[in-house]
Amino acid sequence: MTGDYPVPSPVANESSALQNLTPHRRRATRIGLVSGGLGAYWPQFPDLLPQLRESSRYVTERFTALEAEVIDVGFVSDPQEAGAAAEKLRVADCDLIVIFLATYLTSSMVLPIAQRSQTPVLVIDLQPSEAMDHSSFDTGKWLAYCGQCPVPEVANVFRRAGIPFRSVSGYLTQESAWQRINQWVHAAGVRGRLRYARHGLMGHLYPGMLDVSTDLTAVSTTFGSHVEVLEFDDLRELVNSVSEEEVKERIELARGLFTVDPSVDDGDFAWGARVSVGLDRLVDEFDLDSLAYYHRGLAGEQHERLGAGMILGASILTARGIPMAGEYELRTSIAMLAAQAMNAGGSFTEIQALNFTDNVVEMGHDGPAHLAVSAGDPLLRGLGVYHGKRGWGVSVEFDVRHGPVTTFGLGQDPDGSFVFITSEGEVVPGPLLAIGNTTSRVDFGGDPGLWVDEWSQTGIGHHWALCVGHRAADFKAAANLLGLEHRHVAL
Repeated sequence: MTGDYPVPSPVANESSALQNLTPHRRRATRIGLVSGGLGAYWPQFPDLLPQLRESSRYVTERFTALEAEVIDVGFVSDPQEAGAAAEKLRVADCDLIVIFLATYLTSSMVLPIAQRSQTPVLVIDLQPSEAMDHSSFDTGKWLAYCGQCPVPEVANVFRRAGIPFRSVSGYLTQESAWQRINQWVHAAGVRGRLRYARHGLMGHLYPGMLDVSTDLTAVSTTFGSHVEVLEFDDLRELVNSVSEEEVKERIELARGLFTVDPSVDDGDFAWGARVSVGLDRLVDEFDLDSLAYYHRGLAGEQHERLGAGMILGASILTARGIPMAGEYELRTSIAMLAAQAMNAGGSFTEIQALNFTDNVVEMGHDGPAHLAVSAGDPLLRGLGVYHGKRGWGVSVEFDVRHGPVTTFGLGQDPDGSFVFITSEGEVVPGPLLAIGNTTSRVDFGGDPGLWVDEWSQTGIGHHWALCVGHRAADFKAAANLLGLEHRHVAL
C-alpha cells in the first residue's frame, strides 16, 4: 500500500484491516509557548519566581501531552527577554502561540511576541488554585494569583494594534479551562493542516452545479494551501501501470475492509481495485492531501470507466486521512481535511430526504465515504447505474456511527470570502435505503424542514462533511484563527 496518512483513532472503526492502513502525518500541529511575569517582583518576593516556574512547568506538561509539537521558549521577565523569545517563535513558524501570564506583566512584554511572529496568539492566565487562602496570604503569595490582572491591559493594546485577542482564564487544574484551551489547539491543527495542504482538483464541474465552482486563488490566499490541477489522463496512465498481482492484493484488502454484497460483479470489483492502486500512485506522485474530482465520460470509454471506478479507492484513501470528494467539490474536500485535522472524520454528504414522522434529516451521498466513522462494517454494493452520472460499478453503503455529529462545510460569499458553517445533531437508528449510499438519519432537535431552511440560508453549498461528535466550537475557533466568519444553525 502507498500513502501514509493517519486513521484518526478517536473515530476509527473497529475493523483490524482499517487499523492496519499505513499512517501518515504531513506536519504536527506546532504550538509556541512562552511564560512570563514582571521581573521587578523577584528581588522583592524571593519565593514568588520559583512558584511561578512550577506553574509554568505544569502548563508545559499539559501542552506536551497533546498531539502537538511544543516549542517552549521559557520564562520571560522583561521586554528584552520577551523580544528574544519573540524572535525564537518567529523562526519556529508556529500554528498558535500561547502566552501564559503567570502573574502581572506589562503589555510591552506581550506585544512584540504577537507582532513579530505574525501568528495567532492565545493568552492564558491560570492561577494556582480555585481561590486564595486569605487568612495566610501576604503580597508575594497574592501575586501568584494575579495573572488575570494584565488581561484587560493586553486586550486593549492588542485591539489598538489591530491584533485579534483570545484568552482563557481559570486555574491550573481546572479541566473546563483546559477544554477551552484544547479547542484552540484543535483550531491550530486545522490552521496548520490547511496552511501546508496540497489539494488535487481533477476533471471538471458537474454540469450545471454553479454552487460548486470555487475560486482557486482564494483557496491559496485564504488558507495558504496549494491547488494542483490534474487531468484524468494522469490517473489513466497510472492505472494502466497497475499489475494483476497488485489488483489481487487490493481486492484482498477491500474484503477485509468491507462486507461484499452478492450484487458486486467480479469484473467491476477488479476494476475498482485497479483504479484504487492507481489513485494511491496519483496521491504519491503529486503529493496530495485531498482530491476533488468528476468526469462525465461517454459511451463506456476509459475516462468514463475511470470516473465510475473511483469509489473504492477514494473511500480507502479517505480512511487513511486523504479525503476524496466527488462532483468536483473542492470546498467540501477542504472541509473534510479540516475535520480530519481534529480527528472528527468527515464524510462526503448532502441532503437525501426528510422524515417528518421521526423528525430526522436523511443525509449522505453516493461515492467515496469515510470508512473510519461507519457505524458498522461498510458494505460494497454493485450498481448497474449511478444516478445522474455515467458509468456503473461498486459503491459504498453505511450509516455514520450513532450519536452526536456535526455538519461542517465551507460557503463562499459574494465578495469571494470563505465562511465556516456548522450545525450539531445526533445520528439515530432507523430504516435506511439500500442503494449503495452512505445514508444517516440526523436529528437536529426540531422540524427537519425548518432545519433545511435555516441551513440553506447560511450560504452552504450542495455538499458538506458529516463529522463525529459535537465540534462546532472547535470549528468556530478554527475560523477565528483563519480570520473567517463562522455561522451556526441551531433549532
